[in-house]
Amino acid sequence: MVAETGTGDGTMAAGTGTGAGTIAAWTVTGAGTGAAGARAGILALHLPETFRRIRGPPKARPDPRKGIREKCTYIQIPQVEQTHAVVLSKPAWMWGAEMGANDQGVCIGNEAVWTREAVSPGEALLGMDLVRLGLERGDTAWGALTVITSLLEQHGQGGPCREDPEPFSYHNTFLLVDRNEAWVLETAGRLWVAQKVTEGVKNISNQLTIGAEGSAEHPELRSVAQGQGWWDGEGEFNFSQVFSPENPPARMELAKQRYRGGTELLQQHDGSVTAEVMMSILRDKPSGICMDSEGFCTTGSMVSVLPRDSSLPCVHFFTATPDPSRYVTSLTKNSSRLDIS
Repeated sequence: MVAETGTGDGTMAAGTGTGAGTIAAWTVTGAGTGAAGARAGILALHLPETFRRIRGPPKARPDPRKGIREKCTYIQIPQVEQTHAVVLSKPAWMWGAEMGANDQGVCIGNEAVWTREAVSPGEALLGMDLVRLGLERGDTAWGALTVITSLLEQHGQGGPCREDPEPFSYHNTFLLVDRNEAWVLETAGRLWVAQKVTEGVKNISNQLTIGAEGSAEHPELRSVAQGQGWWDGEGEFNFSQVFSPENPPARMELAKQRYRGGTELLQQHDGSVTAEVMMSILRDKPSGICMDSEGFCTTGSMVSVLPRDSSLPCVHFFTATPDPSRYVTSLTKNSSRLDIS
């Protein structure tokens, strides 16, 4: 059976949208027949790692990171001195994850997108690798975002996004949240733009959504667009218009319905979003958010409640069944450390 990744949706509500911090939800689908995608997914807990310096004279203290490499799905990168505990919802065949949380109250999920920038055929970091690396190394949503963009600059993104040898690669968008704010990060190769969200609701799907409201961007984003003839260098710079492909794949076209449906469902509850509301959105089949047909089915979902009050624990719900319309969850919570309940 073949399982691939990248089709899905992410939703979040922050500030006045929840009345108590941030609530976020993600769902992902897999290809194949029956429960192929479901059997390919696992819930994984990884404890923090600390590489301590050896006591002794300054010149005798070796750098604990020297020579230590992190083996990602296809490539190895230098390890950092300390990582956070993480809980991940991930395909069994890859190192990275579709969505997850860390012991600092940071949550990340990603979606597949295609842009005018060519997708690298060579092996690099998968978007799912970047999800896990952002969680392992980021203290806040912004901190995780800077981890991801830095690694994009150093190593790029690319490589097969499915077990089957048939080529299937894409770029990525990310929804990153913590107790106080959320960020949407959209990428095109090594280029990127990010939008900060501190109030209200926001959702993403398999398409570019950031227009002229970007809060941060790659320093060469506009010059590359101008050099390629995609933007004339005058007037408003709208990322989604400039970088969306002229002939988008069917997946991106189908995602428009899910994106509109998700936006409408969130706006109906803006100001009163709860975990139960998020679960009901992930169960919604008319919008296409919950899939169970045409070779694709929802294979995993996650809902996280991140109270603004740091004395309260973050709570994460993961589906134990592939179809969230038959919602059975496993519960994870963390305060100063990540515990499985």
